[in-house]
Amino acid sequence: MPHFVIDCSENITTLKSPNEIMQKVYDSAEATGLFAKGDIKVRINPFKYYNNGSPDKDFIHIFGNIMEGRNSIQKNMLSKRIISELKLMFPEVSIISINIRDFDKAGYRNRLMD
Repeated sequence: MPHFVIDCSENITTLKSPNEIMQKVYDSAEATGLFAKGDIKVRINPFKYYNNGSPDKDFIHIFGNIMEGRNSIQKNMLSKRIISELKLMFPEVSIISINIRDFDKAGYRNRLMD
């Protein structure tokens, strides 16, 4: 169920492959024990054009969308785990961030639910 969408500067994917980056986020999320094995989805969007105040400054930002029901301590643990692993993977990247958002159970639907 959880979806992690990685936005990053295009140069990030020259430092590590997109598959390596996505697998690191997947493994970090799975290691928290908050999600069932195989339920985690990860995607990556490398941006060629962006403005963060410095055109040569790489960035990574992850949007984590999870089903409601986890408390703030669990969300904090999840975000810290992912950021810690990415900092180890990219020590030269100064902008690495994440935000965790809840899916509303009442408003969520997928094809298996009908």
